[in-house]
Amino acid sequence: MEAVAKLRNVPTSPRKMRLVANLVRGQKVTRALGLLKFEANSGAPKIEKLLLSALANWQQKNEDERIEDANLYIKEIFVDEGRMLKRLRPAPQGRGHRIRKRSNHVTLIIDSKVEPLGSKAAAKQAAETKSAATGVDEAPKKSTRRSSAKKSTETTAEATA
Repeated sequence: MEAVAKLRNVPTSPRKMRLVANLVRGQKVTRALGLLKFEANSGAPKIEKLLLSALANWQQKNEDERIEDANLYIKEIFVDEGRMLKRLRPAPQGRGHRIRKRSNHVTLIIDSKVEPLGSKAAAKQAAETKSAATGVDEAPKKSTRRSSAKKSTETTAEATA
């Protein structure tokens, strides 16, 4: 089940905010939080706070599930242009240059990723949960090697042919 969080009228340009949004699009929530925590871009703390808000919204919808077990990822994130404040700056010879103070709206949607039943990832996840439940690790597989006598007879047969 998905959860939505919106951040409106952020006083930075949409182009700068899209750089950060592209960084976390499609990532798992835990990885995205780690990326945003150490990102130097000015939009990162705002998107990090928005992601935490989306997590809280998801938790409110799904009270019986744990966040750690849900396998959450960022399904969709997009940045739209907000209103633009237009100002004038004095310029030489009595002219005025227009300054456009841009803003943006960010929408973030998180969802829990459910693997298809026949996929390798689903089988791996089922094996992990099974081994964790039993508490026993699987024994390592033995590799089969050819004996050196067999190898030497094959190489001499190839050399004579």
